Amino acid sequence: MNQSRTPKAQPGAGQWAHQQHREISLSLEPAAWPSIAFEGVQWTGAPDTSQSRRQQLRARGPYQAAIVPQIADCVPPISGRVSALVEEATIDMVRFDRDLGDDAAPFAALLLRSESVASSEIENLTAGAKRIALAQLGDRSSANATLIASNVAAMRAAIDLSDDLSVENILSMHRALLFGAHPEIAGEFRTGPVWIGGSSPHSASFVPPRHEAIAEAMEDLVAFMARNDIPVLVQASIAHAQFETIHPVSDGNGRTGRALIGALLRNKGITEKVTIPVSSGLLANTRAYFDALSAYQNGDPGAITEMFAESTFSATENGRQLADSIRSVQSNIFANLPHQPSKSLQSTVNLVVHEPALTAEMLIEITGQSSSSAYRNIATLEELGALKPTSHIKGRKVWIAPAVIEALDEFALRAGKRVRI
Repeated sequence: MNQSRTPKAQPGAGQWAHQQHREISLSLEPAAWPSIAFEGVQWTGAPDTSQSRRQQLRARGPYQAAIVPQIADCVPPISGRVSALVEEATIDMVRFDRDLGDDAAPFAALLLRSESVASSEIENLTAGAKRIALAQLGDRSSANATLIASNVAAMRAAIDLSDDLSVENILSMHRALLFGAHPEIAGEFRTGPVWIGGSSPHSASFVPPRHEAIAEAMEDLVAFMARNDIPVLVQASIAHAQFETIHPVSDGNGRTGRALIGALLRNKGITEKVTIPVSSGLLANTRAYFDALSAYQNGDPGAITEMFAESTFSATENGRQLADSIRSVQSNIFANLPHQPSKSLQSTVNLVVHEPALTAEMLIEITGQSSSSAYRNIATLEELGALKPTSHIKGRKVWIAPAVIEALDEFALRAGKRVRI
C-alpha cells in the first residue's frame, strides 16, 4: 500500500453496519495477546552431506520449535484507530459484493481466479492468464500454471465448504490444492518438522510447532473462527495468522491459509456472491505482510489486521476495474454481432466472459445447447475476434477469449505493482 488510509466515519451505513457495531467487543487500548513460546525438540534428521563440515555440526542436537498458544477465548487487543479502519474496510467489502448486482456470476468466477493467481504469486508462482486458463482445461505444459490452476480449485473448495469451517473441511481445501501435484500429502497434516528459511531447523528463521501438537491447535483455531463476537475482518486476519503459525501441512500452507480468508468472509455473511481478492492487495508489499505475520507471533495482532484492512481497499478497487473491463468486453461483443443474437448465442457470450478458455464440449455441457448451435456460435464469435482458436488439449480444440485474457493480465499487473521499501 502506498500510504496509510485514515479511517472515516460511516454515517447512514445502514442496518448491517449498525449490527456490526454492536458486535465489536475490542478493547480501546491494546493489551496483551498470547505470543508463541519455544521448546527444545531433538533433531533426528540425517546430516546433509552436501553441506560443509561446519554446517553439518550446526545442524545437530535439539532445535527450538514454536509452542502455539490457544486463542479460542482470547479478546483481540486492536486499537481504536485500527478498529475504525476495519469497520470501514468491512463496509467497503459488503458494498463491493452488493454493487456487482444480481448478475454477479461472471465476476464471481473471474474474481475467484484472480484471488488464486495473486495468492500464488505471493509464493513466487507466476503465469499469464492464458496459460492458467489452458491449465484449467488440462494443459500441463507450464508447471506454474498447473499449480495455480490447482489453487483455483482450492479457492473454489473453500467457498463451497464455507458453511462448515471444520478441520476436516480445511483439509479438503488443501486436498483440492495439492492432489494433482502431491497426492501423498494432499489433505493430510504433516507428520514431521518443517521450517522456514535455513537448511535445517537449527538455522531456520522460524520453526512451527511439533506435528504432535497440530490437531489440538487446529481444533482451537476452528473454535476461534466459530465465534460471533469479533469483527469479521479482525477474525479473518487473526485466523489466517494463526494458521500460518501452526503450519499444519507439509506444503501449501500459505495458499490454503489465504483460501481460508475467503471462506470465513463467506461464512460470516460479509460476501454472498463474490470472492474479495485480498491477496491482490497483499501483493503490493509482501515484505510488510510477512513482517506482520512475525509481529503476530510475537503478540501483536494489530499489524496483520491493519495490513488486511488496507489490502481490502486496493483489492476491491482493482476488482471494480476488472468488473468494468469485463462489462465492456461483453457490451462490445453484443454491439458488434451482425444480427439479433439467439438465446444460445447470448448464453455463449455470457460464458465466454467468465471462462476465457473453452471447448465446444464444455459449451454444450454448461449451456445445454445442441452441438450444431455450439459450433455455429463459436464460429460467429471467432469471426468477430471475440474468440481465437489455440492448441488442442486432450484431443479437443480450444478457443480463448483474448479480451478477457487481457483484462485478467491487467488485473494481475495492477496487483503486482510493489511499493518501494
